[in-house]
Amino acid sequence: MTAFDKIKTLYKERGAKGVSRFLYQRYLSREPHAYRIIHRFPIYSHLLKDKHGLEIGGPSHVFSTEIPIYPIVGNLDGCNFSTFTTWEGCLRDGGPFQYSPHAKPGRQFIREATDLHGLENESYDFVVASHVLEHCANPLAALNEWLRVLRPQGEILLILPDRRFTFDHRRSVTTFDHLLEDFRVKVREDDMTHFEEIIELHDLNMDNQISGQNLSADDFHERSVKNEANRCFHQHVFDFPLLEQVFEYFKISTLDMTFAEPYHQIILGRKTLPTHASDMSEEGS
Repeated sequence: MTAFDKIKTLYKERGAKGVSRFLYQRYLSREPHAYRIIHRFPIYSHLLKDKHGLEIGGPSHVFSTEIPIYPIVGNLDGCNFSTFTTWEGCLRDGGPFQYSPHAKPGRQFIREATDLHGLENESYDFVVASHVLEHCANPLAALNEWLRVLRPQGEILLILPDRRFTFDHRRSVTTFDHLLEDFRVKVREDDMTHFEEIIELHDLNMDNQISGQNLSADDFHERSVKNEANRCFHQHVFDFPLLEQVFEYFKISTLDMTFAEPYHQIILGRKTLPTHASDMSEEGS
């Protein structure tokens, strides 16, 4: 599908605002600092170089700029929740995952982050996700699946927003007990439990500044009502202590944690248990 075809489809499904948002985020939303490679990158490069990985969400400009793993990995498959997303436009299950113009495409999967059916156990050397986990209604279920497809001693690299510098700054950090309960009762990705909290506490002015949009309160409310289709709002709010708790729960060895401007919380870990031992789905049921 050509870029023109993508835009035409986008206009039919989401109108002029949808086209504007897609073009801005895909081609124009690049802060000056976004092109500075973070000082911890040599650690990630050393561990991921020439390996076969899976990216949940994406492609992400973070992995082309601040943490440029795309040029150094061996190959990368991608997984997105829908054939059409706000960030990537039109996708096809089984199609190419074009993460870099200089690399052979990987395979594109269309799956929920919490259900990677069809992807074999322990089939990837690493898993990466940039600004994805906070959009998941059931983050522990998602991580459980990501670890399933990750080989023992494989690396997992996650980037999440620091609420202090984003539109979530009025919200409280989610408790680990809350995440664990969501996992136990098998909360689905269409869950709207946090809808009222988000509508009340979301800083729309900051959101518009970050995204380059001009959403009104009504626009934001309408978008949030349709979250099952667009997955735009942040279901949960994370900080480093919560991420450490999550890693400890799954027996993931933390290799590195660092903050990078403007709002990136970066955590790198290693899977220490084989899939049959690290799978917490029974415990969470």
